[in-house]
Amino acid sequence: MKLQTEDTIENIKRLRSELENHFRSILKIDPRLTRKIVSFQNNKDKAFYRWYKYKEAFSSTLVEYFISKYNIPKGVIFDPFAGIGTTLFASSLLGYDAEGIELLPIGHEIIESRVFAQFNIMQEDLSIIEEWRNERPWNLNKEPMDINCLRITRGAYPDDTAYKIGQYLSELKTVEDKQVSKLLFFALICILESVSFTRKDGQYLRWDHRSERGNGKNSFDKGKIHQFDVAVCRKLYQIIKDINSPLDDSLFQDRPLRRGTISLYKGSCLEVLPSIKSNKYKAIITSPPYCNRYDYTRTYALEHALMGISESQLAALRQAMLSCTVENKPKDMEYISEAYYETNRMFEKQELINAIHKFFEEQKEKKKLNNNGIPRMVKGYFQEMTAVIAECFRVLEDDGYVFMVNDNVRYAGISIPVDLILSQIAEDMGFEIINILVLPQKKGNSSQQMGGFGRESLRKCVYVWRKS
Repeated sequence: MKLQTEDTIENIKRLRSELENHFRSILKIDPRLTRKIVSFQNNKDKAFYRWYKYKEAFSSTLVEYFISKYNIPKGVIFDPFAGIGTTLFASSLLGYDAEGIELLPIGHEIIESRVFAQFNIMQEDLSIIEEWRNERPWNLNKEPMDINCLRITRGAYPDDTAYKIGQYLSELKTVEDKQVSKLLFFALICILESVSFTRKDGQYLRWDHRSERGNGKNSFDKGKIHQFDVAVCRKLYQIIKDINSPLDDSLFQDRPLRRGTISLYKGSCLEVLPSIKSNKYKAIITSPPYCNRYDYTRTYALEHALMGISESQLAALRQAMLSCTVENKPKDMEYISEAYYETNRMFEKQELINAIHKFFEEQKEKKKLNNNGIPRMVKGYFQEMTAVIAECFRVLEDDGYVFMVNDNVRYAGISIPVDLILSQIAEDMGFEIINILVLPQKKGNSSQQMGGFGRESLRKCVYVWRKS
């Protein structure tokens, strides 16, 4: 078995080297692509974007940069993994119509609330928001609503905070205008982490030692847990201020007079994409979930619980996501859509993926993986991304561009060149691989990987493909 594993590793190294040589001339470090621009950090102080801290997003500056640099003609911009809508809003403000697909309800809530607040709110609506901020009417409500909890969110708030949240939800029932009520609810969603015992931490919620889950063994201290009234009033003030302030931080000196429309498809991109007509989009600007075991249904559990999502609904969302967690079960791609019959055949021919999967299965048999779901997850990730890439090719206009942010990953000491594998798949589909733009600062590894196999820097990239 040892010799077999060594042969598998040598095969992986050979295939990886062949891919690196194939794409060597287009692997380029772009000093403009700092971590700040290719992450949410650059949005933290921007009006509207700053309302909700969504660390998985990239910045609006990145969208503007690619639209400008590659002279994308006016038309429709698309994001099959819309998240909180960064591509949609940044494109719209530049005069492009924008469409996106998003699976998670938290994404729907943020995008819909922002569309109303940024583009459709009336002065009388804003007056109600100001009244809530100034008068705190929830404190007059004596009958708090019960807060919906999931197993992983039970006990997430101090008792007085949970009571206040219940009062706030109860008072929302008195707001007649549904859009205003939705925006007030959105303000509540935005502060949940700051008033809770939890902090979002990659694969899960991390619990402060002051919570009932501490049991005297947990030493984690998240720092200040904010008072509810202070936090929600500060958020309402921020929303009011941004609505009343003009946007003036674009890379473009003159914004177009026409704002583009924003349309959102709700559901899994694997299910929605086949229903979209061909040759529709001028460009695709996106960042799929990384193959890094992060479970966004758990990361955003506080928000989903308050939105009324049940345990079974959360589990269904987890399985519908692109396979990026060890709990994802294999998807029957051809059952989802007949369009995926050919993409499955293409996926099965990818030699490097097959070699990596073989290695993980060997490690699993020898009980050397820290989770036996890793082989299934990695295989599922690339199988599903093959389908997504094929559909992106179909829905793009000729000469249309794809800009995709993604990370390379490492498991059991084996680095997986996600950038090269996906670009090879895209090339096989008919894309011209223009560039694989590499961030100057590489990313590290998990403590488990470094402890067992040493440190190896991994590329974080933006892929630039053109439908030729």
